[in-house]
Amino acid sequence: MNQSAKMALAMSTLTFAANFSIWTLYAVMGVHLAPLLDLNATQYGILVASPIITGALLRLPVGFLCEYYSSRNLFVWQMLLTLPPLLLLNYVHSFSGYLVVGLMLGISGVSFTIGIRYVSQWFESQQLGLAMGIFGAGNAGAAITLLLAPFIIDQWGIQFLGPFFALGISLMMVMFLLLAPRSNAALKAPPKPISFHLAPLKELTVWRFGLYYYFVFGSFLALILWLPLYYVNVYQLSTTQAMAWTLVFATSSSLVRAIGGWYSDLYGGRSVNWSVFWICLVCLFFLSYPPTTMVIHGVDRDVHLDIEISLGVFNALILIIGLAQGFGRASVYKVIHDCYPDNMGSVGGTVAMIGGIGGFTLPILFGITVDFAGVYSASFMMLYGVAATCMIAMYFSLRSDKLQRRMESALQNDFLKKIQRSSLD
Repeated sequence: MNQSAKMALAMSTLTFAANFSIWTLYAVMGVHLAPLLDLNATQYGILVASPIITGALLRLPVGFLCEYYSSRNLFVWQMLLTLPPLLLLNYVHSFSGYLVVGLMLGISGVSFTIGIRYVSQWFESQQLGLAMGIFGAGNAGAAITLLLAPFIIDQWGIQFLGPFFALGISLMMVMFLLLAPRSNAALKAPPKPISFHLAPLKELTVWRFGLYYYFVFGSFLALILWLPLYYVNVYQLSTTQAMAWTLVFATSSSLVRAIGGWYSDLYGGRSVNWSVFWICLVCLFFLSYPPTTMVIHGVDRDVHLDIEISLGVFNALILIIGLAQGFGRASVYKVIHDCYPDNMGSVGGTVAMIGGIGGFTLPILFGITVDFAGVYSASFMMLYGVAATCMIAMYFSLRSDKLQRRMESALQNDFLKKIQRSSLD
């Protein structure tokens, strides 16, 4: 790894972290705004997810732009476009106003697609899993929000959030311009036609990868947005305590992504994916169980049983899920590069878009299921169903790939001619 590659990785990771902190800003603001705006669970889900949808949908076109324009320059333009909505936060006071500004803040979410394309051009395949894992650790930018935003609100008020984060992203933009290296034009391959980048999107494999990422990234993002409210309403924690536990989840899941990339380089992304979904499925099974009181009519007396997940057990299960998701996010992109090394902009952007859509749809579905079922654990029931669907798709895809490999091996060995010769003998 040369010095330019190290600097490119370091600056893109820091830039992604700064943008991710803005993309998840409503995770903190939502908890404060919910009582002020008198929001139910569904409205809360829509509010906190509003920055996510534009960031998700823009990842696909931006991925194509990365194939034809400098990802370094696109990074700078993306940060410039993030400034106006941050400054507008001071001037909105209604649910609809915050929705509009949230949609505009979503531009910060495309930083992942730009960064993946920027990083991938500096590393060989055998190092790329680790490199993309380190870059993906920029998800820890959510920790910046969860740590600083409550402090800013408590000290100076919610109206200072926008200007503070606008100043931060401006400083990051200047640092990136000064320190991020430009790609070597002599080593850069000439751009390929748009049909070349569109061709992989016709393959079911790409959309299957998107389904996996819908869970490992979409649910990670959704939980960052949902957990603060869950802690406050289910375990009666203060807002500060709720943010602290969400911070533990977000930080651990983000930092372990680098280890997940290294592990995927050693053992392959597919095997890591399978393990990740099994671990999450088991944990979600227990988290789905609602608090229950049972009365057993015995011979001499009634036996009362209270069954619920304690705060300690809940935190342990959430932490395990977060660590598994970190490994899963790294392994999915390792497999993508193994299958589509020349299409990281288009294929990577498509998969990132689907993952971002998960971050938008899941908080809303959490709110709908909670309002419908009347229990907060219903959100984990729904997430369990998503994980189970992904595992079923993965099982059949692995089975299909195995049969295809056996068929290709048989054709290479020309087994039909061997059968004919043996019959003639």
